[in-house]
Amino acid sequence: MANLLDQLKAVTVVVADTGDINAIEKFTPRDATTNPSLITMAAQMPEYQGIVDDTLKGARETLGADASAADVVTLAFDRLAVSFGLKILDIIPGRVSTEVDARLSYDTDATIAKGRDLIAQYEAAGISKERILIKIAATWEGIQAAAVLEKEGISTNLTLIFGLHQAIACAENGITLISPFVGRILDWYKKDTGRDSYEPAEDPGVISVTAVYNYYKKFGFETEVMGASFRNLGEITELAGNDLLTISPGLLEELQATEGDLPVKLDAAKAKDMDITEIHVDKATFEKMHAEDRMATDKLAEGIEGFEKALVNLEELLANRLSAVEA
Repeated sequence: MANLLDQLKAVTVVVADTGDINAIEKFTPRDATTNPSLITMAAQMPEYQGIVDDTLKGARETLGADASAADVVTLAFDRLAVSFGLKILDIIPGRVSTEVDARLSYDTDATIAKGRDLIAQYEAAGISKERILIKIAATWEGIQAAAVLEKEGISTNLTLIFGLHQAIACAENGITLISPFVGRILDWYKKDTGRDSYEPAEDPGVISVTAVYNYYKKFGFETEVMGASFRNLGEITELAGNDLLTISPGLLEELQATEGDLPVKLDAAKAKDMDITEIHVDKATFEKMHAEDRMATDKLAEGIEGFEKALVNLEELLANRLSAVEA
């Protein structure tokens, strides 16, 4: 009997949710995603110190010997996610998601500029933009920025999706892919209700992603749904058949080690026949639905704040490493 990972790969695109290049080599996903927290974690691993050091040295070389340490760190910070992305693209056949600075999440123009800059960095390194997803937080401002980038031929991944209003707004704006956060939705409901656990089929995160998937397939939206932020195996197996699932190395390991039948739970053909009400989401509707959804309001703000903290930690790490490299 085949293991669950092999069976899942047959019905869903499996993506590695990590900056750990060794893990990506081990599990052979088609795509990979990163975020500030994952890049910060990877940058602290001894085996990736060379990537960090080379990025710092490259920034120093670009700016010159007279440039301040702060300026070198800022440039290296801008380049590091791309440095990891380039290493990952040497391994995988598909796309890597590289995230815009989370501190720009409510600034449409700055997000557009940063997305263009990331693509320019990849293209300067010989990588086609077709292999890159620019990852942006799904605020209303972020979605509008992504819509502009999409019209320029730059594909985007809208992350921190917690509510149907976010997902619909992304689809209506022609976004390539969205990342609804299954486990973080579960976390919120467990805290809010006081429940210790949910059965996989009753998991609020699973229910949320299933609703988004069915809505997209019912109304013919081409935006891909990539479930993310999993807490357990049951959340993953309940979403078998989804467009993509991005999974951490630990859960990939568990899937690979587990044998058993993996039934397909999501079916685009069945979704076509479902009784689902279509909603148009403009800015006013987005803001109204977001304000009425306590979970989405809490988790979007919390997610952005968490990524911002990871970025500050990464800047400190680079500053310390530069001191060591140039000592």
